[in-house]
Amino acid sequence: MDTMWGLTVRGICEFNDKILLLKVRSKSAHDAGKWEIPGGKVKKCEFFDEALKREYLEETGLKIDVASLYNVVRNDYTACKTSEKVKSIQLIMKVTCLTDEVIISEEHDEFGWFTRGEVDEMIEGGLLTVPAVNAFTKKIELK
Repeated sequence: MDTMWGLTVRGICEFNDKILLLKVRSKSAHDAGKWEIPGGKVKKCEFFDEALKREYLEETGLKIDVASLYNVVRNDYTACKTSEKVKSIQLIMKVTCLTDEVIISEEHDEFGWFTRGEVDEMIEGGLLTVPAVNAFTKKIELK
């Protein structure tokens, strides 16, 4: 079978010099209990900025504006429902919001606002998902 390719968008939101991360629910088949950058899959025929705004609202209750491209990472995984191999390209965007009042969805157990130093400590402690680690540590050169 041909390899499937997917597109995911995630948004790094900084508010009062802290970065928003969500903790993947403990019952999740992938990355249970790890912290991730909010975002999700882009639907067919959906612009990725609209997908990110939709996913952010669903996961955090926050209305955001997309400011810029921050990074691009690849994350390969096996789909839970179909067991198909998926290669996912993740666009990591910088986003802005007007408040830090988060209402998380059922996909996550908790949220937190962390300084960059705290995020680095979480990376060292193995507490972030692989795509989040790559987003913060493997910077692409944007021209």
